[in-house]
Amino acid sequence: MRLPLVAIVGRQNVGKSTLVNRIATGQQAIVDERAGITRDRNYIQADWRGRCFTLIDTGGLDFARVLSISEAVTKQALLAVEEADVIIFVVDGTTGPLPDDEEVSKILRVSKKPVFLVVNKIDHPSRELAKYAFYELGLGDPWEVSALHGLGIGDFLDELVKSLPPEAVEAEEEALSIAIVGHPNVGKSSILNRLLGWERVIVSEVPGTTRDAVDTILEREGKRYRFIDTAGLRRRKKLRDVEYYGFVRTLRALDGASLALIVLDAAEGATEQDQKIAELAEGKGCASIILVNKWDLIEGEEAAQRAIQGVNWRMRFINYSPKLLVSALTGRGIEEIYPIVDRVAEEYLKRVPTPQLNVFVQRLREEEYVPSRGGERLKIFYATQFKTAPPGFVFFVNHPQVINTSYRRYLENKLRESFGFMGCPLGLRFRKKQSKGRGGSVH
Repeated sequence: MRLPLVAIVGRQNVGKSTLVNRIATGQQAIVDERAGITRDRNYIQADWRGRCFTLIDTGGLDFARVLSISEAVTKQALLAVEEADVIIFVVDGTTGPLPDDEEVSKILRVSKKPVFLVVNKIDHPSRELAKYAFYELGLGDPWEVSALHGLGIGDFLDELVKSLPPEAVEAEEEALSIAIVGHPNVGKSSILNRLLGWERVIVSEVPGTTRDAVDTILEREGKRYRFIDTAGLRRRKKLRDVEYYGFVRTLRALDGASLALIVLDAAEGATEQDQKIAELAEGKGCASIILVNKWDLIEGEEAAQRAIQGVNWRMRFINYSPKLLVSALTGRGIEEIYPIVDRVAEEYLKRVPTPQLNVFVQRLREEEYVPSRGGERLKIFYATQFKTAPPGFVFFVNHPQVINTSYRRYLENKLRESFGFMGCPLGLRFRKKQSKGRGGSVH
């Protein structure tokens, strides 16, 4: 079902993100007293009295055009207005109309879309008359609210949902959720823009530009993908102010993702932080693909081999993840990402029939490598796959306590040799086989 899109726009620091959080009844957007914290568009599902819609939280509109990043924010907000079915224009009731508000109102008056002028920060009786100054913007009756305290929100939303277009029900497959992760300034947003074929996300040379996780749904060759471009991850001890919120948002993005595109910098090589990001994705149960970006900076065969060997060594603990050499700048390798994503997604949902697993177990019994401890020798009776996404297996054995990390890794490698699971973490459990009517311990 395609939900109506509601864009929230306005100049900086008028309380747009606070209003988003109030409507969505959760901390979905970064809130900070400083201007310009929200930079990319962020899509958030909300509902009011049973009517669902999608909020587009935009960066503040800045027509002063002093900073290039402000121009990019303005561009993104205008794109959100183009996409939206309904527009919420937020102004600050404590300041009255300012020149930037007038500039925004000129654009909105010709948009030919429903526009709700919301005068925010009306949280005291002394400010109740502030809304009348905003009639000069020519956008009809202002709605006075306090996003911080929730005053006036209910009446406003009652009217808002009446203006939403009818819901469009579409028979669509659920989109594959893909988080694009990596440390700051490795080119995550640039890769996403290449994948989409148009400039969906702000790209800046300043590390940490992407602070919120940004969702984009794309249809390609009959398949649907949901890309989540996340804030760059730094070491926790280096997190400052809003970077912390970006870190938390990345964790949430991985929580909701099936697959992670882990972006590395080819010139820098795989770093300790890249390892931690990959470990985080694996721990969240995400399938993964490693994208070695900025490959255009690598010159010569010798340098290329050193770079590849370095990545392979540093990221050896997820050697099941395919690696692609790409350049967001030149477009090299970008089109190869989609086929690999499709393949890994199939592996992520793969289920091995129990009879095939038991043939696999029979072969294991014939192997010479069998762990033992204190005179107890491991025997595997049978196995079954108990889950997909990611794949998980339970082995019924006689002595679970003798299984060590080395044998777990050995079993995982054997499973991959027999059944594939490219790009997927595997979950292995071991249960002691008991007689009928008795339970068993799991390791």
